[in-house]
Amino acid sequence: FFHPLFIKKQRSRSIFSTFFCCFRNYNVEPPAANTNTSSIPPPVEENGSPPKCDQVEVIPVPSPPAKYLLPEMKISDYGKKCVVIDLDETLVHSSFKPISNADFIVPVEIDGTVHQVYVLKRPHVDEFLQKMGELFECVLFTASLAKYADPVADLLDQWGVFRARLFRESCVFHRGNYVKDLSRLGRELSNVIIVDNSPASYVFHPENAVPVQSWFDDMNDTELLDLLPFFEGLSKEEEVYEVLQNLRSR
Repeated sequence: FFHPLFIKKQRSRSIFSTFFCCFRNYNVEPPAANTNTSSIPPPVEENGSPPKCDQVEVIPVPSPPAKYLLPEMKISDYGKKCVVIDLDETLVHSSFKPISNADFIVPVEIDGTVHQVYVLKRPHVDEFLQKMGELFECVLFTASLAKYADPVADLLDQWGVFRARLFRESCVFHRGNYVKDLSRLGRELSNVIIVDNSPASYVFHPENAVPVQSWFDDMNDTELLDLLPFFEGLSKEEEVYEVLQNLRSR
């Protein structure tokens, strides 16, 4: 059976490819720059919301949807920056092929048949999530479908770190990729960070990204642990752009 990694490697499609992150094209050109990237654009009228990305290709335009993707910020998160965190190959690796040391086994129904998805947690993911939940308003944002990603998040996030969960229908389908449009969140972009292993996911807002290496099964990986001091410092900054620019220029 195909597993989600094959989709990112742009292998041939299978029935399973509809569940996990889309076929990735890493040579994606961003749309024309929006000069008003530092503030939240005004909502459009109710009938101005775009169709779902699995129905038609949506070409991004400056106008946001009628309703922002995130609810109002909780009082306990006031003053915190918003960190958007990817799931597959960032926090976990999932496969339809049995894995002897799987942390979770999640049943997923595909075309009337239940398949077992074997999930490995990235090393230090528990410590990473707990600390990030203290420092930031954390949001899970994945291009996978909710029927797979939601139960994985239930098992992964034992502490209620994720204030919200966003799935494929919240992405914008642009040039063959499901893109996470941060301008649709309803948060000031100067206080939004996205943590993702796929540059295609944040092609609209690369200046907001903390790139991470794709993770599959290396149990000696320390990237999430190594990032914590950086995020502790970032949580105290006035805005994120200068710090993230310095990170990218290293």
